[in-house]
Amino acid sequence: MALQLGDTAPDFTQDSTEGPLHFHDWAASSWVVLFSHPKDYTPVCTTELGTVAKLKPEFDKRGVKVIGLSVDPTDSHQGWARDIEETQGAKLNFPLLADHDRKVSNLYGMIHPNASDTLTVRSVFVIDPSRKVRLTLTYPASTGRNFDELLRVIDSLQLTDKHKVATPANWKHGEDVIIVPSISDEQAKALFPAGWTTHKPYLRTTKQPA
Repeated sequence: MALQLGDTAPDFTQDSTEGPLHFHDWAASSWVVLFSHPKDYTPVCTTELGTVAKLKPEFDKRGVKVIGLSVDPTDSHQGWARDIEETQGAKLNFPLLADHDRKVSNLYGMIHPNASDTLTVRSVFVIDPSRKVRLTLTYPASTGRNFDELLRVIDSLQLTDKHKVATPANWKHGEDVIIVPSISDEQAKALFPAGWTTHKPYLRTTKQPA
């Protein structure tokens, strides 16, 4: 069964390109992005792994660890990593799980029988420091994932965890945010001393808190 938002991300120990990895110990107090691939040497996934390697400083800046998964063994991953560096101009700089026994794929519900009864689908999980699943996405095999969007979502999640706000459609870091309806105007005066704009009683926008 696929993980739902708010579920605890299952722990596991699995081989990886950086040696045996005990997931919860490795994650420590960080946010995590776990993203899966159906197998090694697939063209779309090759571009994705190169993209994440290039974006790793952006994930680091947000306190986020990234980890990939593919069902092939570690020695196959090592060969694929060389191809990624050659074709994408970026060296693999995060662990890639070798889920040859499908242990992690099954724990996280990454195998969708109607798509394939053996291969993982291209899933993404954003997991917070308390090990709770905060976002899940599943992409078709033909469509490369948008990792800029993942960074945007992480910005939103981290902001809303710190302040009593939500983010509107197409929000980007630095733009106005929404005061959540559970906050009264009296409470909002203390939380947002710079004020806000009331569009409707349930829709109040304010500058992004620092």
